Amino acid sequence: MERLWGVLQRVQRWSPRPSQTIYKLVEGTQQGRLEEEEEDGEEGAEPPSHFCPMELRGPEPLGSRPARQSLGLWAAGRRAAPYLVLTALLIFTGGKIQAHSQWRVWAGGTSGVQRRAQGESPPCHPSAFLLGYVTFRGSCQACGDDVLVVSEDVNSELGLDSHQGTLYWSDLQAMFLRLLGEGRLEDTIRQTSHRERVAGSAGMAALAQDIRAALLREKLDHVWMDTHYVGLQFPDRAHPNTLHWVDAATGRPGEQLPLEDPDVYCPYSATGNATGELVYAHYGRPEDLQDLRARGVEPAGRLLLVRLGLISFAQKVASAQDFGAQGVLIYPDPADFSQDPHKLSLSSHRAVYGHVHLGTGDPYTPGFPSFNQTQFPPVQSSGLPSIPAQPISADIASLLLKKFEGPVAPKEWQGYLPVSPYRLGPGPGLHLGVNNHRTSTPISNIFGCIEGRSEPDHYVVIGAQRDAWGPGAAKSAVGTAILLELVRTFSSMVSNGFRPRRSLLFISWDGGDFGSVGSMEWLEGYLSVLHLKAVVYVSLDNAVLGDDKFHAKTSPLLISLIENVLKQVDSPNRSGQTLYEQVVFSNHSWEAEVIRPLPMESSAYSFTAFAGVPAVEFSFVEDGLVYPFLHTKDDTYENLHRVLRGRLPAVALAVAQLAGQLLIRLSHDRLLPLDFGRYGDVVLKHIGSLNEFSGDLKARGLTLQWVYSARGDYIRAAEKLRKEIYSSEESDERLTRMYNVRIMRVEFYFLSQYVSPADSPFRHIFLGHGDHTLTALLDHVRLLRSGGPGALGATSSHVAPGFQESRFRRQLALLTWTLQGAANALSGDVWNIDNNF
Repeated sequence: MERLWGVLQRVQRWSPRPSQTIYKLVEGTQQGRLEEEEEDGEEGAEPPSHFCPMELRGPEPLGSRPARQSLGLWAAGRRAAPYLVLTALLIFTGGKIQAHSQWRVWAGGTSGVQRRAQGESPPCHPSAFLLGYVTFRGSCQACGDDVLVVSEDVNSELGLDSHQGTLYWSDLQAMFLRLLGEGRLEDTIRQTSHRERVAGSAGMAALAQDIRAALLREKLDHVWMDTHYVGLQFPDRAHPNTLHWVDAATGRPGEQLPLEDPDVYCPYSATGNATGELVYAHYGRPEDLQDLRARGVEPAGRLLLVRLGLISFAQKVASAQDFGAQGVLIYPDPADFSQDPHKLSLSSHRAVYGHVHLGTGDPYTPGFPSFNQTQFPPVQSSGLPSIPAQPISADIASLLLKKFEGPVAPKEWQGYLPVSPYRLGPGPGLHLGVNNHRTSTPISNIFGCIEGRSEPDHYVVIGAQRDAWGPGAAKSAVGTAILLELVRTFSSMVSNGFRPRRSLLFISWDGGDFGSVGSMEWLEGYLSVLHLKAVVYVSLDNAVLGDDKFHAKTSPLLISLIENVLKQVDSPNRSGQTLYEQVVFSNHSWEAEVIRPLPMESSAYSFTAFAGVPAVEFSFVEDGLVYPFLHTKDDTYENLHRVLRGRLPAVALAVAQLAGQLLIRLSHDRLLPLDFGRYGDVVLKHIGSLNEFSGDLKARGLTLQWVYSARGDYIRAAEKLRKEIYSSEESDERLTRMYNVRIMRVEFYFLSQYVSPADSPFRHIFLGHGDHTLTALLDHVRLLRSGGPGALGATSSHVAPGFQESRFRRQLALLTWTLQGAANALSGDVWNIDNNF
């Protein structure tokens, strides 16, 4: 009331002087307040980000109006002015309260979020803006051209040019799609794939400088590079890897088998020699080796012949080592590729490249960044194998399988090599020699940044691997081209008035083919800076491997947002349909069709499992088939173009549209569109698996009740936060930022604080590796019924011999307190924690 009387007193002092009064909303209050500014105030000052970018001007100066006919009339008008202004303010205030009430009803709940995401205009009431109608002019889609509506759209911003007005989601989407279509995506893919890009090579150094120059040409706020000196493993040209038959009489190496692709190798394989009989172990999964042992063929002490696919090279070698094998040969079976004569397939004399470090980053500096002139303790990653591994071609695998004896392999193990039937072995004795050598190699990551206007210290990160073993068209040329195109497009959007709320960080990674070395070293080096600042990571690696199906390997926090964006992107191969419509056409459960867990071989994995940042990697793939040329010398632009039947530009453009619109939502939305309630469903799914063993545990006097309680607390904390957000004042910037910080922390909450990052770098209890994870707990509990440790590989020094109560209690404590900590942190301040734990 005092403020209102202050306004009336100022009105009484009005005089016919040539000045204007400008009213604006001031940050820090719920309803905003009127603040007087003189017209000669600072020019060019941007309005608060929550306020409609239109000037609210007071009465026009009297000098611009016709002169009064009578001083008496003027004096009477002056005496009546306070009462007229009071009446107008009361009308304005009442209307504003009514309109605000309508807005809250419209915006509240999930439906309100959907309305806003779809660009639907909020309701407005003429009485709410009666005073505005008298004094100002504007337009509103819902109310007609004569009424000004202050936008409540959470996805709007003021263009840099004040005459451009407000940029809404539909405006930004149209601008993005228009500018994206002006690029030369296909030409960049072609040119990149024709350049040498092996990490550490002179060709890679030249490409790095070219990409840095390309970023400098755009209107970015910051462009820089950082260099890491990492340990990479390369073949020894003077002493190539070898494979020999073993002479049955002498037991010594005999005739040499030609390795048709001598340049293909497994980085981080153990070096040295391995000798033994060969056995066939399907894909080399733990269950395959268990089945092999159950059929009377012992893998321990022998070499394993395994097929490419289903799991990574590193997982195959780790499983073989756990079961006591001496070495591993990995080959591509034609059964895992297309048998369609109209589609290309991998040549039978090609081998496939793949590293065998069960981890990411430089394995010779685990837990530390590999910067130059820095001393590190002499340690190695526990994920480095102790047995040698070597890729071989399908032709060499056929030659070996023809000499196998022993039981016939199960029907599902049979492949398409010209050998019938496949047998388990043992086969002939072989001698494998691996002579790879380690080299300290400089690698360079390249960065470009567009600073955010309101939250510049929060980063939305998008990256693509730049290096490749061989041509690498699908592996990294497509991702690099899309990254550069997005940089150009967003730079053009900035020139057209767009400025994201949060900073956009574009990164070209080096060393990706050696296990996401560039990205992991950056995370290790700057984790303290990135902590609670990196919002989301979007990976463009392996983006186009086909055009039939779409997969998103992602954190649960991003699933709802991905669903929303899929509805905004046209399908590249089904005219008139969105990507979402294409997905649900073949499977009504779109999540079952699209969503996949993050694999360790993806750069996105380290962001989530190591740094606690939600991440996603998109891929278009062939229906049920694997792109045959990945990690081979045949991964050329020409072959990728043929596999996609000329549709490479359309599919790459669809990925760019999907990633770009995801970036706009993540960097521009006032409230971060991350669904923090999703992890409650993840916990419930795993608890369902644990419940199968509740009776066995109860018989031992053990219970899972603590996990149930922690899960319930998390669900309640998530629902409480959701209600707080929906009932809060959206124009309160301080409150919005506080909520955003809490939402950003959710993924980080699931990194167990009870294990060492040096010993267990992937501390995430759902996605990580180690005894602290929910998966490890479930595997341990299964030993209650397995009758022993054989199911997990009894020869492994890392596997406990059978079920152990003390180990179970420790695992349960690690899991429970990490989950409970997440629930407590989600609740907010310490005085807001309300749980029954």
